Amino acid sequence: MPFDKARIEEQDGAKLLVVEGEAPCANMQVSLMPLVYIRQPEYWGIEVIGYLEGGICLPTVKPYTAAIRLDGIIGTEGIEVIGANRTERIACKP
Repeated sequence: MPFDKARIEEQDGAKLLVVEGEAPCANMQVSLMPLVYIRQPEYWGIEVIGYLEGGICLPTVKPYTAAIRLDGIIGTEGIEVIGANRTERIACKP
């Protein structure tokens, strides 16, 4: 799923990844899915995923904001947001 902006925020002492963009379907749900690793990487990959319940797109562009807590999914150097249009590395220490 393409994204426009990605940033890390702090909320109640926890780090959150917040991603914003535009979904191509009015009924598309967007979520953030961390990759699975055997050992901690330098940059932990987190994919931006769009899915359609029922599989039918209502073709209207709509803005989205998706967020995920980063507890246990930060690499030694930070995170890497992986979208359909690009990737972005964000430095942050666990």
